[in-house]
Amino acid sequence: MNTQLIIAITSGEPAGIGPDICLDLVSCDWPQRVVVLGDMYLLQQRAAQLNKKITIQAYQPDSNKPVSGILEVCHIPVQVSVQAGKLNVQNAAYVLQLLDRAYTGIEQGEFAAMVTAPVHKGIINDSGIAFSGHTEYLAAKSATSQVVMMLAGGGLRVALATTHLPLRSVADTLTIELLTEVLTILHHDLQTKFGLMRPRILVAGLNPHAGEGGHLGNEENDIIIPVIRQLQKQDMQITGPFPADTLFQPFMLEQADAVLAMYHDQGLPVLKYASFGEGVNITLGLPFIRTSVDHGTALDLAGSGKATSSSLFAAIHAAVDMSGHWKADKCPSVFDKYLQTS
Repeated sequence: MNTQLIIAITSGEPAGIGPDICLDLVSCDWPQRVVVLGDMYLLQQRAAQLNKKITIQAYQPDSNKPVSGILEVCHIPVQVSVQAGKLNVQNAAYVLQLLDRAYTGIEQGEFAAMVTAPVHKGIINDSGIAFSGHTEYLAAKSATSQVVMMLAGGGLRVALATTHLPLRSVADTLTIELLTEVLTILHHDLQTKFGLMRPRILVAGLNPHAGEGGHLGNEENDIIIPVIRQLQKQDMQITGPFPADTLFQPFMLEQADAVLAMYHDQGLPVLKYASFGEGVNITLGLPFIRTSVDHGTALDLAGSGKATSSSLFAAIHAAVDMSGHWKADKCPSVFDKYLQTS
């Protein structure tokens, strides 16, 4: 009987720094078993290029033996040979195969969580495969209608009501229904995946000065305040809306477990400044745990030895921590097999 949690690490775009930073996993004595999903021979090639002496071992699902100092790899072959820093459309499908394998492993109870290294959206779309990102792909596979993007790091957790939208579209996208769903997911996952029984959430306003009573916009009065009041009636500790330019202060954040920003660049500049390259991207609302690095493929650094693995390490630690808080009864369809065999 396997008593270990197994965290699946997808190595991402093969020409980027994903393989480089995955090689660094052997330098840490992880509290749980971590398995890299990727091409074993590519990883060996990149290790040689970086002059790293690393023992790579084929992943054995039923093995429970210690693997300290060894990189366990679930071998999924690339379609064509890889040159660091050079994208190739012929390997686009390979990147999605990594995600499919991680998802299948979670669905079947083999993996407790997945951590994703960066992918290159452009090259996947150039190959003829419509792809808007990890989050959307995994949401579609799991039939999840609404997910929430949250970044954590530097002592902060910042979730987003809207994500990758032109600024002029944010106000039109924000509705009572959307904000209610986003806050409900945020509250639920802070409970079930972070172990916070009564999470405290601060909500930013959309407009400067949080609308200043309607003089600088009506979204606060028409949407944000009614949603907050309704959820407060459900015994949720949600407060706001607060002006975003004063919300991210220590005396405010001391009273919060998470902040909900209304749009991408309202909340993430503060988080990324505070986390100094160790931020973690967490997808809330999925029926499983998924964390990710907070950076891109960095093609110019691939194979150079200059890439840092700090965000990947932080993402793995977050996945391990979250897997210890996950409540089986919240999503038995995905985790029942795993929990019955652990």
